[in-house]
Amino acid sequence: MKNEYDYLIVGSGLFGSVFAYEATKAGKKCLVIDKREHIGGNVHCENIEGINVHKYGAHIFHTNDKTLWNYVNQFVEFNNFTNSPMSLSKGKLYNLPFNMNTFYQLWGTKTPQEAKAKIDEQIAIYGVENPKNLEEQALSLVGKDIYDHFIKEYTEKQWGRKATELPAFIIKRLPVRFTFDNNYFNDTYQGIPIGGYNKLIEGLLEGIEVATKTDYFSDREKFNKLSDKIVYSGKIDEYFDYKLGVLEYRSLHFENEILETDNFQGNAVVNYNDADYDYTRIIEHKHFEFGKQNKTVITKEYPQEWNPGKEAFYPINDAKNQSLFDEYKKLSLEEKNVIFGGRLSEYKYYDMHQVIALALTRSKKELENG
Repeated sequence: MKNEYDYLIVGSGLFGSVFAYEATKAGKKCLVIDKREHIGGNVHCENIEGINVHKYGAHIFHTNDKTLWNYVNQFVEFNNFTNSPMSLSKGKLYNLPFNMNTFYQLWGTKTPQEAKAKIDEQIAIYGVENPKNLEEQALSLVGKDIYDHFIKEYTEKQWGRKATELPAFIIKRLPVRFTFDNNYFNDTYQGIPIGGYNKLIEGLLEGIEVATKTDYFSDREKFNKLSDKIVYSGKIDEYFDYKLGVLEYRSLHFENEILETDNFQGNAVVNYNDADYDYTRIIEHKHFEFGKQNKTVITKEYPQEWNPGKEAFYPINDAKNQSLFDEYKKLSLEEKNVIFGGRLSEYKYYDMHQVIALALTRSKKELENG
């Protein structure tokens, strides 16, 4: 007897939603389930005071791939928002990413030659040949002033560890620009969906059967019988009942405030570097869509230790966790009718455009062969 669905898709984030759209377009019948009460995974927006609030942290779409840009714009038009964060350090505001504006604010340097000389001089004094931890790595890449002002305390808050205890590989490189350019990303295409990310997800899932507040693990035997194949975008260790051990993450806690002002900080993202603040940044959501509302909504972002039950945001890709993931990956390859994909099932931090590209590649391969 044929199963009711061709694909059961566990998780309605970008990976699951793109896969569902492509499979449906190819004539397949899909059921998308999600344990949360909403669709969209971590790109979900909540409308508060007429403002699209990024419920799980700031999401700014950026890519160099014109095909991907056109792909998302077929569902919703994107605006021309440019991510240009500010950084509050030791009582002063600085531009990010590190560029000529930052160096002028920090040292008063006016030319690229002056800024380069300052950085090189500090690297010569503080850098080490084989950095053994994050602090040594950062000092070797950008010197002491940039490290002290923008990296040390922010990173220690982010990871909940001293910089001298964090592995050097967390910072592979620290881009510095010798131009007056505050655009955080180098990509050709960048923006926010007009009306929020829900419009993108709703467009992808239009006409597809979706069940929210539905946990695959509450009755996986029942769910497994519904379809020929499963597309799984949840945590890979949970899929295998944690039988080899638990993969570790860092988590985040968000605190929203509605303020009786039309403009709180004049920018979408302001980083708070100093250890005096428990949060790492404040997001003012209206600026993502150039809002003119009378009120504003801000979110303070607090990094926290992860434990089962909390949202898993950032994989801790150290040697121990990576080795454990590799073992789970081997198990996943033995699951013949399950397609694993997305950041949780691949234990990897992905940007949005990367997840969409991955889902397009996987679905194409599957639909051609399946």
